[in-house]
Amino acid sequence: MKKSFCTFLSLVLAVSLAWGGPGAGYTIGVSVKGYRTGQLYLGNYYGHQTYVIDSAVIGADGRAVFKGAASLEGGIYFVLLPEKKRYFEVLIDTAQHFSVEADTTESFRHLVFTGSADNVLFADYNAFLRTQQEKMSRARSAGKDSAALHGLDRQISGEVNQYRDGFIRKHPGTLLSMIFKAMEDPKVPESVQQDSAAAYHYYRAHYWDNVNLRDNRILRTPVLETRLQRYFSQLIPPVADSVNAAADDLLQAVHANKEMFKYVLWWLTYTYETSPYMGMDAVFVHLVEKYYMTGQAYWLSKEQTQKIIDRASQLAPNLIGNRAPDLALRTPDSAAVSLSGIQAKYTILIFWDPTCGHCQIVVPKLDSAYRSHWKQQGVKVMGVLAGGTQKQWTDYISAHHLDDWINAWDPGNQTNYRRLYDVYMTPIIYLLDADKKILAKKLDVAQLDHFLTRLAQQE
Repeated sequence: MKKSFCTFLSLVLAVSLAWGGPGAGYTIGVSVKGYRTGQLYLGNYYGHQTYVIDSAVIGADGRAVFKGAASLEGGIYFVLLPEKKRYFEVLIDTAQHFSVEADTTESFRHLVFTGSADNVLFADYNAFLRTQQEKMSRARSAGKDSAALHGLDRQISGEVNQYRDGFIRKHPGTLLSMIFKAMEDPKVPESVQQDSAAAYHYYRAHYWDNVNLRDNRILRTPVLETRLQRYFSQLIPPVADSVNAAADDLLQAVHANKEMFKYVLWWLTYTYETSPYMGMDAVFVHLVEKYYMTGQAYWLSKEQTQKIIDRASQLAPNLIGNRAPDLALRTPDSAAVSLSGIQAKYTILIFWDPTCGHCQIVVPKLDSAYRSHWKQQGVKVMGVLAGGTQKQWTDYISAHHLDDWINAWDPGNQTNYRRLYDVYMTPIIYLLDADKKILAKKLDVAQLDHFLTRLAQQE
């Protein structure tokens, strides 16, 4: 279920992209040395994703022509060879009628452009980068020590930055200058550098200064997504409230630009719905409640919007910090038992299936840890049947001596536990405090043991 919904989010972005705009169209002639048959493909970046948008047959003269009536959006595009393994990049901006001759040897070292000054400059930059990379390769081949390699790496980085700075001064307003500028990090003043906390806050406050969030061309490069990943993984504390505030600030900054807003909101939604870190689903729920439920995801159909809202509604009841929804269940001998009625310092709530291979590994490990030391810490375990038959369940309980657990099930499917606890795979483990507030969820046994140990140390 998780995988299918993540796939849905990716498809939602793909089907809602606007590839072309009004204008004089495009004509891009491509000749690749050694190719006389087959098809070439034209594609572009959208963040780190790539999309093929056109194809052209290679004629007997070795030339293929990509042609369209609508102009292409500016950005970094690529030409993919017939075997769909090798490609070279081109810039698309105002000049959209040009040609390129490509030599596949030495990783497309020789690209000759006609009719596109931007791509001539782009080729020059790529040639410069290759010379810098070759310096490092020669140093490694010569057996230079790590200190020398580190020094050379710093030198090369400095020379690359100087090249980019010089390019921006000489060619302001070009697509490549915009890309170079967006790649620049904030320069922290020397007066602030001595205080690490002040330096961090300055860097974070000025992180987006060089990124033109009004220029849609950056959407069709990998640069924006790289900066988003770095910002939210390295500069924003991994706490839902902090991430929510940072996400809201950024979305407010791009709100006037519809295409930029669409991309940033999609990226945040996908990133935090699929996050492997505990508690980040609260960010996904926040985004859905604030932007999707209020109709701001303008590019989605009603059905697509509702599917995302439904997913958030599945997660909202079981966010960390919430009181766990109560469950009125039955024991194997049909006695009534409830989650709220358990008196324990901590309650481990596990939804499991005796026929599930992973459960058959996890359940014995969990029981072993419970018997060896968790029980002495005031922990109780409630195991809820989430698959298999009643007999398979009771047989497993008997065979593995799980008699010290509070074993329960919902024979009439009255509690809606799957939706309340997002149980679409097994096993699913929650840790609750004495008041049944959710402290942690979806942990493995080792992570749960570490979490309980940390709680004991804090006490």
